[in-house]
Amino acid sequence: MLSVPSRRHAIADDIRTKISTGRIKAGERLPSEAQLASGYAVSTATLRSALAVLHCEGLVEKIHGKGNFVRYPLHRITYIGGGLTPMREPSADSELRVSVRTTNLQAHGQLIGLLGVSAKSPLTELLCLSHQGKSPHSLARIYVPRDLSPTDVPTESHCYESVEAKLAEHRPPPAEVRERVSARPPTPEEATTLRISSAMAVLAITRVAADRTGRVVEAALLVLPGDRADALFTTHHVSHERTNGE
Repeated sequence: MLSVPSRRHAIADDIRTKISTGRIKAGERLPSEAQLASGYAVSTATLRSALAVLHCEGLVEKIHGKGNFVRYPLHRITYIGGGLTPMREPSADSELRVSVRTTNLQAHGQLIGLLGVSAKSPLTELLCLSHQGKSPHSLARIYVPRDLSPTDVPTESHCYESVEAKLAEHRPPPAEVRERVSARPPTPEEATTLRISSAMAVLAITRVAADRTGRVVEAALLVLPGDRADALFTTHHVSHERTNGE
């Protein structure tokens, strides 16, 4: 026996169909929640539950104080595990742009362990927020020891790789890169910054790079929403041929 779709899923299906057929276009504001609830003859709570389904799918975003908008189709990026420039965008003409805010601070909390430094050691944070058009796309916080921090990081860049390239000019090459990847809900701050549902899973990647002496030269905390990011890890197995007498 087939189950009957719940009211919230029926509403979500109807709005999804309107989006896919172009009756509601990308960038267009949906009617107010009160108007939608009245039109579908449901409570505001049920209507919001239906919109939450679309938020989780990345079809709709809620902008505080303005309402719910249909998202433009978002580029998917690929995180390349173990690479020195880990973010790969789909093409050279990608619409993604990265804004960078640089702040000097002192080591505290988890940063002490991540960078292997003492409390209050001078660090530099680069807060990188990528955008596709007007929509936020992904978030990265990069921390480096102050003496390895460049002073000429641009406030706008065309990709994460250019930020990494600027950092690489002021540090020894990493000899080891450790990465930890987990899936989790976003924090309230991350959900607000990225305009995603608090129920959407994000890829949270902690990346620590150390030089040949073991000194940590960079620690990065990356937040990639699951509807627009993949992670790729490739392992190369080296076979050792045995010779006679071995």
